[in-house]
Amino acid sequence: MITPDRLDAAVLDAAMGRALEIATRGPEGGPNPRVGCVILSPDGHTLAEGWHRGAGTAHAEVDALSHLAPGEARGATAVVTLEPCNHTGRTGPCAQALIAAGVAEVYFAVPDPGAVSSHGAQTLIDAGIPAQLGPRREQAEKLLADWLRDARRGRPTVTVKWATSLDGRAAAADGTSQWITGPDARADVHLERSRHDAIAVGTGTVLADDPALTARGEENGAPLAQPIPVVFGHREVPADAQLHSHPRELITLSGDDLAADLDVLWKRGIRSVFVEGGPSLASSFIRAGFADRVLVYVAPTLIGGPKLALTDLGVDTIDDQHRLVFTDVQHLGSDLRLTAEPVAPETPSTHPTSGAH
Repeated sequence: MITPDRLDAAVLDAAMGRALEIATRGPEGGPNPRVGCVILSPDGHTLAEGWHRGAGTAHAEVDALSHLAPGEARGATAVVTLEPCNHTGRTGPCAQALIAAGVAEVYFAVPDPGAVSSHGAQTLIDAGIPAQLGPRREQAEKLLADWLRDARRGRPTVTVKWATSLDGRAAAADGTSQWITGPDARADVHLERSRHDAIAVGTGTVLADDPALTARGEENGAPLAQPIPVVFGHREVPADAQLHSHPRELITLSGDDLAADLDVLWKRGIRSVFVEGGPSLASSFIRAGFADRVLVYVAPTLIGGPKLALTDLGVDTIDDQHRLVFTDVQHLGSDLRLTAEPVAPETPSTHPTSGAH
């Protein structure tokens, strides 16, 4: 933790704690992080607070400054959970807003890793305003874990999901698959859909099943949020498909270049994708290395036949297998929900030399 020259460390720590607390009022998911800001007077009293309420709304710093009269922030200290942004999107750069307000110094818990939005601290420093890391970085990193991971990677997080029998079948030989799993597992799938920005299937699934791709049900008494439907493939979605009645606008992508397709989704503000079917699309994401999380619902039943949950994964020899690690196992009625993630590649250990910083 940095001890400020102007403010007592305990005051700064308390202010950052408050900024983290109000940051949680912002919405989870989507392209923008949850950020809180506290403006302190030179003697350490809170002048204003602000938080980000979602894409297109004022960022936390601007929200806090909006509660002050012109000139009231001059000489104040801004305490922010994330480094002030340095770019113009739907709103202006927060670093410039702080400069214009005349703040004397800025403390932030986590640096902004965004290629476009970062370097706000340097902009402040260039304007003669000290800007540096403050306390509670670990707590802020935890709050922003999903957003930071996505920002550092520069593409949406992908969950690949399927339901299967014990012998790895996703359907019977005639293609029927409703229902392999029970009602508890199916309800959980709807919750997972609602927690992702987009839900993706291939054109084969659209033509075979005519899915609605909506999230049905409630959570905490409120209707589930609806993911944006995405269809991968070259075949057209039929004019009478249920997808055309989806409450969100349908996105269609070729699937020829998944990296490029994910970049399209990223630029449209989509930060998480739930890949739900079918076997070819799921296998494509795994084969390309874009499956950040695998979610499998396993029913205690045996089907046999050719309808496997996955197709070719590019594994020609056992050394090429896609190794995962289980991160969660749950019972859902008579079924199991298995969550796994790719094994992180080993990195060589480093040993700093004497005197290194």
